[in-house]
Amino acid sequence: MTTEELKRYNRHIILPEIGLEGQLKLKNARVLVIGAGGLGCPLLQYLTAAGVGTIGIVDDDKVDASNLQRQILYNLQDVGVPKAIVAAQKLKAQNPYCEFKAYEVRLTKVNALEILADYDIVVDGSDNFPTRYLVNDACVMLNKPLVFGSVFKFEGQVAVFNFNDSATYRCLFPLPPQAEEVPNCSDIGVLGVLPGIIGLLQANEVIKMITGVGEVLSGQLLRFDALCMSFEVFSFGLDAANKKLSSFADYDQFCGVGVKEISAEELKEKIRAGENIQIIDVREPAEYEVKNIGALSIPLRELIENLDKVARDIPVIVHCQGGSRSKKAVALLVEKGFNNARSLKGGIAEFI
Repeated sequence: MTTEELKRYNRHIILPEIGLEGQLKLKNARVLVIGAGGLGCPLLQYLTAAGVGTIGIVDDDKVDASNLQRQILYNLQDVGVPKAIVAAQKLKAQNPYCEFKAYEVRLTKVNALEILADYDIVVDGSDNFPTRYLVNDACVMLNKPLVFGSVFKFEGQVAVFNFNDSATYRCLFPLPPQAEEVPNCSDIGVLGVLPGIIGLLQANEVIKMITGVGEVLSGQLLRFDALCMSFEVFSFGLDAANKKLSSFADYDQFCGVGVKEISAEELKEKIRAGENIQIIDVREPAEYEVKNIGALSIPLRELIENLDKVARDIPVIVHCQGGSRSKKAVALLVEKGFNNARSLKGGIAEFI
C-alpha cells in the first residue's frame, strides 16, 4: 500500500477493528454490483471511497433525467450516456487506486455465471424480480454471498443471502408476487433519499463481510420505514432444497412478466410504412403533457374501464416511460382477449 493510500484510508486504519490488515482485505476484494441506479449509485460511491480494489458494474440502461432526483452520481450532462460507463469513469476519478470493470449488458442466463465468477461478493441493486431470482440462483450455483436491497415508496429492505452457507433469497421469497402486483418506482414514485439510505446499508454489509468486523445480516431481513424512522429486523430460516440449484429457470415466465414486446426501431418502421396500428400511452396525464408521441392516453389505472377504446382488429402497441407499466397493461389486455397487444420495449425513453 502506497503512502498516498495510507493517508487516504487513515480513518479506517486507525480503527482497531479494521486496521491495516482490514484495509488490505478491502484492497484485495472483488465486488460486483448489479445495477447502477438508485441503490447502485450510493453503494458504488462508498465502496469506492472505502478502497475496494476491484468493482464490477452491470447495467444496460442509460441515464435519464428522471434518475437525477435520487441517482446523485449523475448530472444533466450524463443524460443519454450508458450508466455503467459513466459510473466507472466518475468512480475512477473519485479513487484512482480502485479498478473498475463496466458491463454495459443486461444480466441473463447466458452471461450470469461468467460475469459473477470473477468476484468475491455480489450486490443486487436491481429493480425487478426476474433479475433478483436470476442473481440469487447464480450466486447459489457459484457459492457467492449476495447482498440484497430493495425500495418501495418510503420503505426499504436489506438482507444478506448465501453467506457461510446461510439462507438464500428463495428461502425468504419462495414465490414472486403476481406481475400486476409488482410496482416500479417509475409507476408509483420513490422518496429520493431512500435508495441512498438502503444503498449505504448494503455497502456497510459488504465492508463487514470483507473485513470480518461486526455481525452480518445473514438470515435476517432489515426493514426501514423513512416516514417514521423505524428499523425492524426479521429472522428467516434455510430451506436446504434451495441450495441444490443446478440450472436456471425461465424467470420472466416464473415472475409472470413474459409479455410480447416490440422494439423502438420496429415501431418506428411501422409508423414510417404507414401501417394501421393503434398506440396507447398508459402513463399518467402529467407525464403525457411533458412529453408524448401522439398516442391515445389511457392511464394504466383506468385501462380496464376503457377497454372499449382499445382496437381489436389492428395491432395495438402500448407504451409507458420505461416499459414496466406497459407490460402490465399488455398482460391485462391479453387476459381480456386482446391478443393483438404488444409492449414497447424500453418505453418512450427508448423511442425518443
